[in-house]
Amino acid sequence: MSDPLKHECGIAAVRLRKPLAYYHDRYGSALWGFQKLFLLMEKQHNRGQDGIGIGCTKLSMPLGQPYVHRRRSGDKNALGTIFRREMKAFNKMARKGLLDPEDPASVKANFDFGGEILLGHLRYGTSGEFDEGSCHPYLRRSNWPTRTLMVMGNFNMTNAGALNQVLIDRGQHPVFGTDTQTVLEEVGFHLDEAHTDIYRRFRDEGVPGGEIPDRISDELNLQKLIADSAASWDGGYSICGVVGNGDMFVMRDPHGIRPCHMLVTDEVIAFASERVPLMTVFEASREDVRAIDPGSVVTIKNDGSLYDDQFTPPGKYTPCSFERIYFSRGNDPEIYRERKAMGAALVSQVVEAIDGNLEEAVFSFIPNTAETAWYGLMDGLRLYRRHQVRAEILEAQARGELTPERLDELILRNWPRGEKIAHKDIKMRTFIAQEKGRDKLVSHVYDITYGAVREKDVLVALDDSIVRGTTLKKSILKILARTNPRKIVVCSTAPQIRYPDCYGIDMSELGKFIAFQAAVAMLRKSGRQSLLDRIYDECRSELAKPLGGMVNRVKEVYEPFTAEEISAEISRMVAPEDGSWHGKVEVIFQTIEDLHASIKGECGDWYFTGDYPTAGGFAIVNAAYVRWYEGVGGRSYDLPL
Repeated sequence: MSDPLKHECGIAAVRLRKPLAYYHDRYGSALWGFQKLFLLMEKQHNRGQDGIGIGCTKLSMPLGQPYVHRRRSGDKNALGTIFRREMKAFNKMARKGLLDPEDPASVKANFDFGGEILLGHLRYGTSGEFDEGSCHPYLRRSNWPTRTLMVMGNFNMTNAGALNQVLIDRGQHPVFGTDTQTVLEEVGFHLDEAHTDIYRRFRDEGVPGGEIPDRISDELNLQKLIADSAASWDGGYSICGVVGNGDMFVMRDPHGIRPCHMLVTDEVIAFASERVPLMTVFEASREDVRAIDPGSVVTIKNDGSLYDDQFTPPGKYTPCSFERIYFSRGNDPEIYRERKAMGAALVSQVVEAIDGNLEEAVFSFIPNTAETAWYGLMDGLRLYRRHQVRAEILEAQARGELTPERLDELILRNWPRGEKIAHKDIKMRTFIAQEKGRDKLVSHVYDITYGAVREKDVLVALDDSIVRGTTLKKSILKILARTNPRKIVVCSTAPQIRYPDCYGIDMSELGKFIAFQAAVAMLRKSGRQSLLDRIYDECRSELAKPLGGMVNRVKEVYEPFTAEEISAEISRMVAPEDGSWHGKVEVIFQTIEDLHASIKGECGDWYFTGDYPTAGGFAIVNAAYVRWYEGVGGRSYDLPL
C-alpha cells in the first residue's frame, strides 16, 4: 500500500494445558510457552509497530505471591527490546541463584513470565497517544483475583462516545480518547457485579471466608458476563481477557469483521489474529487451526475446561477485505491465492490501458507488498496472450500460411515483460527532514532499475490500494517517471476507497480520500455545489435519527459519475506537475465485482460501497461528511451516537 496507513492490531495468546514441569521435561525449558508467545508475535509483527505489550497470569499461586504481570512499550523495536529485557532478567536471576532454571517451580515462583497464561499484543494505533500507556494489555487490579482483569484486543467501537456516557451515568470517571478503556471498564463492571452477588450469597450462607475465593472462582460465568458486557457494543472486534483467578475468554464480533484464529492441542490452546503464525509456531496443519465463529466467545476455566458459546446471534458475515488485500501475511494459502486472483482480475483493464500492445509494455509493482498480486497479473497476461496466439495460429493454419517462421513469430513476439523496477531502501529514514522537505526525501526511499524501460514503453505498476493519493502524487509517480516511459499506468488491486472505515483501519477522514476529492472536484467544476450543500443538510438530518434508522447520504456524492469517470479525474489529480516528465498517467481500480470474485467467501466492502455491516457505520459516515463540510478534522468515532 503506497499510502502509509495504520490498521488492525495483532493479538497472540498461549494457554498451557500442562504443568510447567511437563514442558521442561519434554522441550528442555519451563519457558516453552513464553518462547511460543514471542514467536507468535514476531510472525505477526506486520500488524503493529506503534508499540507492544505482554501479560502473564499464573495459576494457583500461594497467598501473598503476585500472580499477574505486564510489560508494555511504545519504543521503536519494542518487541525485541521487551523480550530481550525479560530474558536478560531471567538469566541474571539464574546467575545470582535467585531462581533455578532447571526447576520449573522455581521459574514459576520467581520469573514474572513463568506462568501458564501468556498474552501478547501488537499495536497499530488509530486513536489516542501512541505511547506506553496506550499499549495493550490494559490491567484492572484488585486484591481479589476474581476481580482482577487484563484485556487486550484488535477492535474499534463506533459508539465509543455513547459507551463512555454509560460509564459516566454509572458514576464512573472515564478518561476519554480510547475505546479500550470502555471495553475494560464495561467487562470489569459486570465482573464486579457478578463477584459481589456471589460473594454476598456465600457470606450470608455462612461459608468461611477462606473458602469463598475458590467458590467464587468456580461459579464465575464468563459467557454470561461477556454477553452482558457486549450488549451495547457496535464495532469490529476480537478481544482476549484473563481474570486473575485464571479464567480466560476470547471473543469475536457478530459480523466477523476482525479476525481471530484458534489452535487446540493436548499441550496448548493458542490464539492469534492470523492463521499461519499458529501453523508455523506450533507446526500445525491448516485443518488444526480454525477461525472463531462470529458472535462467539471461547472461555477457558482455570481448571482447563474449554467452552465455545454464542454470546450474541451472528450477523451477516462481513470480514474485513483489507485482510485479504493487504494486512495479513501473504503466506497463508488462501490469501496467497486470492491476491494472485486480484492481480489476474485486472487483466482486461490493463490490456485496454496499453491498447493491447504487450510488446511495448513493462509490468512491475510498487510497493513490495503488491508482489503476490503482480504474479497473478503476469499469469493472467500470459494466459491472455496464449489465447491470442492460439487464435492466430489457427487463423494462419486455415489460410495455409503457417510456416515455421510464421509460427516462431507468433509464439515469441509480444509476450508480457515483467521487471523489478522499484527497489525499496529499507535503511532510508525520512524523519531527519523538516516537513516541507520530507516529500523530496521520500522520493529517494526507492531506487529504480535504469535501462529496463524504453521511452516508447508503457510502464504498468501494480499497487495494493490507493487511498489518499498523496504518496502516489508526491513520491511514487516521480520515482517511476525517472524511467522515462511514454505512459505510466497505476493499477490498484482494491476498488476506489470512497467511505471511512470505522472498525479499525486508520481511514476515518472522508476529505482525505482521493476518490472523494475527485468526485467533489467534478461536482464543483460542473456547477453542482448545491448538491454538496444538500447532502450536508441530509447528513445532519440523519444524525438526528435514532441509531439503526440512518442511511448513508454520502453515496449521493458519487451517484452522478461512473467509476471510470472518477478514475479519470484521479489520474489528472495525481499526475506530476513539475515538468520533469511529460508522459501520461492513467490510474485504474479493481471493480467491486472482481474483488468479490477473487476472494473466497464473504468479505466486507463498506469502504468501497458504503454498505456498513453495523448501525454505527452509517452514523460515522454521515458524521464524517458533516465534519468535512464544516472543515473539522479528526475522526468521528467518539461522537455520542
